[in-house]
Amino acid sequence: MRRLTIDLDAIRANAAAIASRVAPAKVLAVVKADAYGHGAVEVARALEDAEIYGFGVVDLAEARELRDAGITAPILAWIHGPDADFAWAIDNGIELGLGSVAQLEAVASASISSDRAESGPAIVHLKADTGLGRGGALGAQWEALTALAAQHQADGIIEVRGLWSHLANASRGSDVAQFQAFDRAIEIAAAAGIHAPVTHIGASAVVWDHPGQERGMVRVGIALYGVSPFGDRTPRELGLRPAMELSADVVGVKRVPAGHGVSYGHRYVTDRETTLVLVPLGYGDGVPRGATGRAQVWINGRTYPISGTIAMDQFVVDVGDDEVAVGDRAVLFGDPALGYPSAADLAAAAGTIGYEIVTRMSPRPERRYEP
Repeated sequence: MRRLTIDLDAIRANAAAIASRVAPAKVLAVVKADAYGHGAVEVARALEDAEIYGFGVVDLAEARELRDAGITAPILAWIHGPDADFAWAIDNGIELGLGSVAQLEAVASASISSDRAESGPAIVHLKADTGLGRGGALGAQWEALTALAAQHQADGIIEVRGLWSHLANASRGSDVAQFQAFDRAIEIAAAAGIHAPVTHIGASAVVWDHPGQERGMVRVGIALYGVSPFGDRTPRELGLRPAMELSADVVGVKRVPAGHGVSYGHRYVTDRETTLVLVPLGYGDGVPRGATGRAQVWINGRTYPISGTIAMDQFVVDVGDDEVAVGDRAVLFGDPALGYPSAADLAAAAGTIGYEIVTRMSPRPERRYEP
């Protein structure tokens, strides 16, 4: 009844367009959170032959999923709990984003204990906090981190392959200040003896908003899936194709009189005799309940507002006198070029962002990968 269709060709096309736009900088394809709900293994396999640096994930569990699936490309993981299995990461060539002396020491200890003749040194990317205020070192912490990394690198325990940071996207001015702070962080690392071959601070927004600031690599997540990182620009305006479509079969059609309440709380009441259509999608599938009364759905070439409260497993659509039958296809979001509402449209209806819509899809809708 329910289908989440992923267009792998769209993802390949988006990756190629982005790579061309940022060249000669490299692209790290970010497949964290199950590739923003698109399927990390399937997306990684689709991009194995693409012109990219490798794949970005959050943690070692996500990295392990890719390695277990046979993905051999570089993988960068950057959030680590106190019990992270750095020995496994080193043995499997996982690149580690590190933002503190304590993390670096834990990785160095794991590297010393490993068979470096077999696996080589631990590969790390040192993270500077340039103003986002999340992970990463700043000030004296950054000086200590880079000095220690230089010592471990000289001893053959680690290899510093990257220096990195993350923008807050608070304003254009704050972005510029962060670029400048990152340049200072790179200078401090160089003074300590660290000359990393890859530097990266930008994510999807940098590709369009800050040409020339791609540095050595851009971490591209949401744009890879054809969802705009901007609230005022559509994927089409950015040259991107949305890759995810959520649809379902209509499972019920009935005529009701005027004054008939619809769904929980009767937040919608019919104002005339009309046809109500039942679609088996709800917040149990990842459809935000907060989009009640505002979200649109496509059925047979027309879009209609969802009528009444979105329930766990279903919602209702008032189609008036239009002809709709059981088995007809209802599309909640997809590619606007085909006439469907977009993930951004659903996000706006729910007061959130497109990132959350695609990432929150539950396992219940059947995944279909095309081609």
